[in-house]
Amino acid sequence: MRKQKPVKDSFVNMTELVLPNDTNTLNNLMGGRMMHLMDIAAAVAAQKHSNRIVVTASVDNVSFREGIKLGSVITLQAQVTRAFSSSMEVHIDVWAEDIPSGTKFKSNEAFFTFVAVDQSGRPIDVPEALPETPEEISLFDGALRRRQLRLLLAGRLKPEDATELKSLFAIG
Repeated sequence: MRKQKPVKDSFVNMTELVLPNDTNTLNNLMGGRMMHLMDIAAAVAAQKHSNRIVVTASVDNVSFREGIKLGSVITLQAQVTRAFSSSMEVHIDVWAEDIPSGTKFKSNEAFFTFVAVDQSGRPIDVPEALPETPEEISLFDGALRRRQLRLLLAGRLKPEDATELKSLFAIG
């Protein structure tokens, strides 16, 4: 049996200030810069869970709901939702805050997948993720479906083998 680790132990809270070098010509945070920060926060969460070097394997849909202005403070919150043999799914929320006006909104949400590797770059086993709160359990329960969808879209899983996805649609 693999070692178990509470998902709360992987929680990362990262705060950044949007500076001029981070923005586009409209003075909004550049999407690539946002994804860079999301990748860092999610990687730290995966490292905390696995105690290993991790590499990004995939990023689910990242949509930009609203521009984040120059001078805003962004807070990235990441946590492992589920661990498979060597891979981990990490959920990340991004909040933007304009401190002078007192406004705060959720700007992004995504799921990243990381693989733990040894010093030679070969995949290595990670502890099982142990969810405890209702939100952690909900994210944990949905992780297998999201994983099967990722593998299906990547051509690494045959549709007939996507049992969790088929059960959603009551497909035999």
